[in-house]
Amino acid sequence: MHNQSLKLGVDLNGLTLHNPITVASGTFGFGREYSEYIDLNQIGAISVKGLTLEPRSGNEGIRIVETPMGMLNSVGLQNPGVHAFIKEEIPFLRQYQTKIIANINGNNIEEYCEMAQILSNEDVDSLELNISCPNVKNGGLAFGTNPEVVKEVVSKVRKHAKKHLIVKLSPNVTDIKAIAKIVEQEGADCIALINTLSGMAIDIYKRKPVLNRISGGLSGPAVKPVALRMVYDVAQTVKIPVLGMGGISNTADAIEFLLAGATALAIGTANFANPKVTAEILNGIETYMRTYQYDDINQLIGDLR
Repeated sequence: MHNQSLKLGVDLNGLTLHNPITVASGTFGFGREYSEYIDLNQIGAISVKGLTLEPRSGNEGIRIVETPMGMLNSVGLQNPGVHAFIKEEIPFLRQYQTKIIANINGNNIEEYCEMAQILSNEDVDSLELNISCPNVKNGGLAFGTNPEVVKEVVSKVRKHAKKHLIVKLSPNVTDIKAIAKIVEQEGADCIALINTLSGMAIDIYKRKPVLNRISGGLSGPAVKPVALRMVYDVAQTVKIPVLGMGGISNTADAIEFLLAGATALAIGTANFANPKVTAEILNGIETYMRTYQYDDINQLIGDLR
């Protein structure tokens, strides 16, 4: 039983969640698949599978490679497109008290702006701007790795987004703090980090890269120390809240991220290994709070001694 005396609600600068547990985009589909395993009402917010303007079938060939303590993915944003999401998925998710975060991806800045405009008039609670996408006009470098491009995309999308705006940062940068500061200055309500690290796998028998695109996104427990350090650095640098993610697989990981300054947490790759992991981590946080005499989750956030 959940003890009513514990206060678990957090506020991501205008997006209020009844508890700090969310799920990372691309690891939870649109929630349907997991609704058979856990009560979606227990999750603070669901960041849906990455959306694009038009439907996408994703990348050819092998898309997932297991790695020691994690996985590489090169799915290529397979999704039904933003209009199908609005028609079919929002009504399903609205049966639950979880908040809906729409993760948006563009080939260019115009597409990001158009998606922000469309979704601003729909029943979602927040837009999550994924700037780890390859920028087609910029030789395929991610939008999120060049400070000038970050400034431009966030400031333009902010003008079209009438909703709460989360910007999800790429960890594949030299100075995450500088990027976070730009995002804050350009009007983001919240920063999510980290997205996947860039990685590669080779088939030694075929002597070829396993993934058609050569590199993919590395996620899972292997990235946790990197993610934790980046969340800590960014939480120290900006005044807006941080949604922390990157290899969170159990209660201890979740507590580390809260102590590092994350206001809320997203569980990603761990959902694949254990579809009930979100509920287990929430219970574990409650137990920890009772043990260490925190009656409000907000007392725990950033409480490093």
